[in-house]
Amino acid sequence: MPVDQPKPVVVKVPNTEQNRSNSALITGRPLNSEDSRRSDIPEGLWMRCPACETMLYRKNVEQNLRVCPDCDHHFRIGAEDRAQQLCDPGSFEPIWQNIAPKDPLHFTDIKPYKQRILEDQSKTGRKDALLCGKGYIQGRGVILACMDFNFRGGSMGSVVGEKITRCAHLAAETNLPLITASASGGARMQEGILAVMQMAKTAAAMAKLDDAGGLHISLLTDPTTGGVTASFAMLGDIIIAEPKAEIGFAGAIVIANTVRQELPEGFQRSEHLMEKGFIDRVIHRRDLRSEISRIIDYTGK
Repeated sequence: MPVDQPKPVVVKVPNTEQNRSNSALITGRPLNSEDSRRSDIPEGLWMRCPACETMLYRKNVEQNLRVCPDCDHHFRIGAEDRAQQLCDPGSFEPIWQNIAPKDPLHFTDIKPYKQRILEDQSKTGRKDALLCGKGYIQGRGVILACMDFNFRGGSMGSVVGEKITRCAHLAAETNLPLITASASGGARMQEGILAVMQMAKTAAAMAKLDDAGGLHISLLTDPTTGGVTASFAMLGDIIIAEPKAEIGFAGAIVIANTVRQELPEGFQRSEHLMEKGFIDRVIHRRDLRSEISRIIDYTGK
């Protein structure tokens, strides 16, 4: 005859924090969010470096001019941060802030161009992708134009082209050096041929500045590509760049597929361009103010 199996004994254990912890140790399973009562760490305190993958305390990175203290990776920064880092404290005065883009082509892809502009204006607090104004760099008066990659990828449309042109004219009129800090994906496709025309417009403005005996120092940051590279960004009297900044016209993948050749290591990075004679110097972000002031003094402008 079959033998009756003994019924299992069920022991009810109080649902205390100590018992939950013991259960986690025995089973090897982590406590879920409902069981755990640990205090949450505030979000945003830490960030990962994309170059060396080190976890960094965000405040330390910000105090280090947004440069990784472990590997010197230069994080991308906005136009306001750029102006504050380059200019003497409290000396930068923005100009032409109310010039806003139009939608002449009534361009629509997934979203209407007008909606994308409104979203970027809300995100950045500025009308378009260029912040320009007057300031001082270690006591030297300058006209400064800083591009912001956070606004439509720093793309150059009619507003950016107009403001760069005005900056060049103002620098010629006031006999002040023009400093441009580029960070761009190129011409703005939503404005079509009107955006492409800004390449010729800004190049002509730089020619007029040169004819007037003015000084244009072009700072290339990560990334500087497309129509901006093919116009005013490469027309500086002195061209400097931050370390390992991506600089080029077409993308590396496009070039590799076109020429059917393996590209050299570091291709389209600032160090490679300096080696080939396209730029004059690669300067660490912490040294930009002092080096730009030395260039101004050396040229006597």
